Amino acid sequence: MATAAVPKSKISGGSFLLEERTPDEIFTPEDFTEQHQLIGQTAEEFATNEIVPNIEKMEHKDFSVTRELLKKAGELGLSGVEIPEAYGGLEMDKVTAAVIADHIAKYAGFATTWGGHTGIGTLPIVYFGTEEQKKKYLPRLAAGEIVGAYALSEASSGSDALNCRARAEFSKDGKHYFWLKRASLDFPLARKSTRWAFVDRPLVPSF
Repeated sequence: MATAAVPKSKISGGSFLLEERTPDEIFTPEDFTEQHQLIGQTAEEFATNEIVPNIEKMEHKDFSVTRELLKKAGELGLSGVEIPEAYGGLEMDKVTAAVIADHIAKYAGFATTWGGHTGIGTLPIVYFGTEEQKKKYLPRLAAGEIVGAYALSEASSGSDALNCRARAEFSKDGKHYFWLKRASLDFPLARKSTRWAFVDRPLVPSF
């Protein structure tokens, strides 16, 4: 079920650093709802009982452990909080996502993989995907059945998306994109990669 944080004034970007703010505008852990606290407890138990005992194996690149943990996180609902309920997610707020991430960050190695899966591997479909893409991928991403990734890294630009050299153009019938150059790298665990390329416009769409 969707949950929402206690309403607060909207503050643009980092303006809070330069403007005077009142105490009631500041969101703190004391403002967490009961749902925030419950899912935070679930995330804490997962991190303590599942992630921490397996740190040594993941440090030695046992990717089978990482893959199994991603599946368990999905089964607990920890990977679908920002996915709409219509596509198998929990459709919760950003505070919930931050609460979960805070607990999973007990081990940065797994937290980075999980964050790539739930964030840049999944959210582009949530925000910009077609209905067909959402139905095909989001339920399986939420459940941890498949792993999402962001295929971007290039020798010349690393993770700088706006400096990537991969390009794509429309086919002659204008219905499909085809790659002129594909320099981005895939994550070996992923079954679904969000790929980025420039087209002949001031945008960087994903594929």
